[in-house]
Amino acid sequence: MKDKKRIKGMVSVTVRDEKGNIKCYRRGIFRKMFGLPAKKMSFKHHNTITTQGDGLIANWMLGTPTITKVDGTNGYMVVGTGWTGSSTKANTSVNTKTGDYKKLDSGFPKTKAAFGNEGQNVVLYRASFAAGSLNSNGINEVALMNGNSSAAKCLAYAQITPAVNVTASDTLQIDWQITVCGS
Repeated sequence: MKDKKRIKGMVSVTVRDEKGNIKCYRRGIFRKMFGLPAKKMSFKHHNTITTQGDGLIANWMLGTPTITKVDGTNGYMVVGTGWTGSSTKANTSVNTKTGDYKKLDSGFPKTKAAFGNEGQNVVLYRASFAAGSLNSNGINEVALMNGNSSAAKCLAYAQITPAVNVTASDTLQIDWQITVCGS
């Protein structure tokens, strides 16, 4: 019998304006012609567990892990503008960092459900970039890290597409789900 173990992830990105409303892109010609509403800046994307992430997960399974976990104390996300589409598995952070590393929100990471229930195998991470912490056009990548320096290890990496523009008065919330499943 062959066991197919997988680790997969999903990243949700939401940009809100100063009033808390989800921001919209400017309507393009096609949307204007057909009277369609502007597209909201709220997306879901698949991610890549990086080569470093594979090592981090294996290390965490040891009786005494030797590498810092992505936890409530050491978990951070960082965004960037340098998505290239090449060698995402090998990424050790974002390609072109913008803004500062953002610590995970209080209460994260956590599992989607209590042990023994459906969702027990899904780990949730969230980072909220408050108004004033970013002012950048073309944010198109994000990394989930075990620290906030160049020495931090990258658990997972994702593309943000289409890219988002975040002004100084906007907030950016990133929700990350990593699911461990065997079949």
